[in-house]
Amino acid sequence: MAICPECGGAIELDYDVVEGEIVECEECGAELEVVNVNPLELDVAPDEEEDWGE
Repeated sequence: MAICPECGGAIELDYDVVEGEIVECEECGAELEVVNVNPLELDVAPDEEEDWGE
């Protein structure tokens, strides 16, 4: 289990979660990135930016 950095809600995650995985908080809908698996740590996922064909 982890804590949402946006709303403080508890987030249940699978035991096989990996660093870099994007998960969603069921309470506030925020997209979160797993930044560390031991200890389990989440951060707000960066917005995807358009590459405009670059």
